Amino acid sequence: MAISTINRFISLFNTAFQALPAPVSMVETERLAMLVHHAMESQTRAYHTSGHVFGMCEGMKPLQVLAALFHDLVYYQLDVGFPTHSAYLLEDVTRKEGDALILQPIPATDTARTLCAAVFGFTPGQALPLYGGMNEFLSAVVAARLLQTHLPVADLIAVLACIEATIPFRTPDALGQSAVNRLAVRVRQQYLSHVDNRDAKAAQAFADQVVVDAVALTNRDVGSFAEADPGLFLSNTWLLIEESNAPLKVAGMYTLQEYRSGLTRMDSFLRSLNPTHVFQQYKEQPNPQEMADLYAAAARNIVFSVDFLGAKITSIAIVEALAQCTGTDGPISMFLGEIRSAYGRPERVEDYLPTVPATGDVNPELLRVFEKGRTLESTNDLTASPITAFVYRHIGHHGTQRALAEARKMFDGGQTPLEFLQTLDRDMVRAIIRACAHIALSRREALHALEQSL
Repeated sequence: MAISTINRFISLFNTAFQALPAPVSMVETERLAMLVHHAMESQTRAYHTSGHVFGMCEGMKPLQVLAALFHDLVYYQLDVGFPTHSAYLLEDVTRKEGDALILQPIPATDTARTLCAAVFGFTPGQALPLYGGMNEFLSAVVAARLLQTHLPVADLIAVLACIEATIPFRTPDALGQSAVNRLAVRVRQQYLSHVDNRDAKAAQAFADQVVVDAVALTNRDVGSFAEADPGLFLSNTWLLIEESNAPLKVAGMYTLQEYRSGLTRMDSFLRSLNPTHVFQQYKEQPNPQEMADLYAAAARNIVFSVDFLGAKITSIAIVEALAQCTGTDGPISMFLGEIRSAYGRPERVEDYLPTVPATGDVNPELLRVFEKGRTLESTNDLTASPITAFVYRHIGHHGTQRALAEARKMFDGGQTPLEFLQTLDRDMVRAIIRACAHIALSRREALHALEQSL
C-alpha cells in the first residue's frame, strides 16, 4: 500500500538523517518535510512536483537525497515569488530591481549564505541568472539555513554542490571547462576554507567524490532525456509545457493562440538544445560508453520531440487560421470540443474527420503517438492528437514540415491566414473546416462560406 505524500517526505528525511548519522528529532524532521511538501505540491506545478523529487531520491546516498529534497524548492517565476512556508528564510537574500533579483551583501556571520554564494560562484551585487541558477541558488539557501545545525560543514558543502549541479543545460566556458569541473574547483576551495586548510590532497579527494555524486544526481534530474520510450519523454515535455504556460492550466479555457504559443516556446528551446549539454560527466563518471549512449538517447528524443511539436503546431495553425478567417481567436474547445465533460462523452472534432490512409512518407512511431497518445495522462490536454494525426496521415512527414514553414510565415505576419490555408492541400483543409463547423456553432456559417472560397 502506498503511504501519503507527506509521510513519504518524512520517511526520506528520516532515513537520510539516520544513515549519516545526524541527530535530528522526528519533530524537526516533520517540520522540514512539511516545508518541502508544501512547496512541491503547489498548484502552479505540473512537472517539478513531489513525484519528480521521489524519482530523484531512489537509490541515492543520504546527502544526495537531502539535496534532491531541496533542489526544486524555489521556482520563483513559476510560483510568482518565494514558497510561502520558506519565504522567511529568503527575505534578506535578494532585493528586487525591475524583473531581476539582486544578491544582497552577506554578513561575515552568515555561514549558510556565504557557503551557498561560494559554491555557486555568485557574488553580492550581481543579478541572479534567471535560467542559470537563480532557483537552484535560492533553494540551496533554504537547505543550508535549515540543515546547518544538523550537518557538519563538509556535508553541508556536499549538499549545496549537488543542488548547484542540477542547474541544467550549461555549456563549457571559453577555456573548455565544463560546469561540473568549475564546480569541483569551488568545492575544493570551500573545503580548504571551512574544513581543513592543511591537506590539499584531502581537499581534492573530497571535491572529486562530491562532484561525482553531484553528477549522478543531476543526470538523474534530466534522466527523461534518456528514455527508451519517446512517448514517455514527450509526456514529461508536455508537463513542462503546461507548467511554464499559465493559460494552459485551465482546460477548455485557453485559446488557440495561447496553445500554439506554448508549443512554439518549447519547440524553440528543444531546437536550440545541444544533446551533448544535457548530461554531465566528471572523472569519467559516467564512463565514456555510458556517456555516448546518453548523448545518443538525448539526440534521438530531442529530434522526435521537435518533429512531434512541429506537427502539433502545424495542425493547430490550421485551426487558428480558420478562426482568424471567420472572426477572431477563441477558446480551443470552441473549435475542437471539450477534453472531458461532466455531462457525458464530449463531442469532438475528430468525430467528424474522415478516415484517410497514411502516405508512404510517415514516421510510424510518431503516428502511433499521435493516434494512441503520449504515455502519461494530462489533466489539461488530450494525450492523443487526433487532428494532428489526420494532418500527418494526409500530407506525410515532409509535407507537414513544409506546412510548418508556411505556418511560421503566418505567425510572423509574412502572410495572411487565408494565404496560409491556400498553401495547403485543399481536400485536407476542407475536411477540417467541415469537422470544425460541427463543433463551432457561432462560426458555422462563416466556416461553410470559407470552405466554398477555397
